Amino acid sequence: MKLFIDEWNNDSPYVEVKTSGSTGEPKRMMVEKRRMMNSARITCDFLGLKPGDTALLCMSTDYIAGKMMVVRSIERGLQLISVPPTGHPLDIKHLTLNILGQAKRQSRAKHCHIDFAAMVPMQVYNSLQVPEERERLMAIRHLIIGGGAIDDAMEAELRKFPNAVWSTYGMTETLSHIALRRISGPEASEWYMPFPTVKLSTTDEGCLVIDAPEVCADTLTTNDIVELKSDGRFRVLGRKDNVICSGGIKIQIEEVERELKSHVRVPYIISKKKDEKFGEIVVLLTEGDIDEMKAICEKYLPKYHRPKLYQHIDQIPLTETGKPARKKILDLISG
Repeated sequence: MKLFIDEWNNDSPYVEVKTSGSTGEPKRMMVEKRRMMNSARITCDFLGLKPGDTALLCMSTDYIAGKMMVVRSIERGLQLISVPPTGHPLDIKHLTLNILGQAKRQSRAKHCHIDFAAMVPMQVYNSLQVPEERERLMAIRHLIIGGGAIDDAMEAELRKFPNAVWSTYGMTETLSHIALRRISGPEASEWYMPFPTVKLSTTDEGCLVIDAPEVCADTLTTNDIVELKSDGRFRVLGRKDNVICSGGIKIQIEEVERELKSHVRVPYIISKKKDEKFGEIVVLLTEGDIDEMKAICEKYLPKYHRPKLYQHIDQIPLTETGKPARKKILDLISG
């Protein structure tokens, strides 16, 4: 965190950030500090955060998500609790060490109150498995989750949480999220609601177009295929580059993965491969048994969604932020 604080306090109006690399190699880009402050203000206003509220930093400041937690704390005067970016951010030993180093601005660690935290799904999943960590997770007043898909079973469990849990939509180019979707309580929804300063539209192909001048200088056309309502709410159907055109039929990779999700207990991923007859075919890579996966696909997938190629892999490639490294997967299949 110190390196980022030093960069933030230097004379340059820009900060260097790098993308997650989920669809290719990570890229470095320069973003304006004033736009980062705008993004921080918009989020803090939306969540009703006020000076003195506590915020938990448990992600690396190498990426925009971690950087923005620091900037939100600066913009709103939040009390930032920084713990190592581990899979168990609510482990009491991390919180204890941090709080003891904060000149007793908190009381005892076990009574530490967190108003605002941002986590990736893996951190949330791990915290749910440990009773003490689960209790602390439930006590967070506003928990935002980003950086990857939220499993249906996890979402069902989070829906019962007493405080506000949100799924985020955004990317490095939009300086973290530009829309939130409520997961917990009676307001839970599958639709993302954009911030008031954000205007959305779609291309002819159905890809989301973001106009958010306070955080991004240019209108941004994404690769996310969405269903967009007239009031601005939207839900993501999949990515344009994750469409498989097989025998004249368009198949969305994410849709096939969702169809299998509740039936498969081992890591797997859907991809594609060029084919002389069909143009492209559906490919399934799994860390599990291929015969078992074939049986599941035959039973639960529509005919045109069934893979024509199955491939065992020791470990599904992931990016540094835990997302499927789909470009690497395509290279593995092609190779």
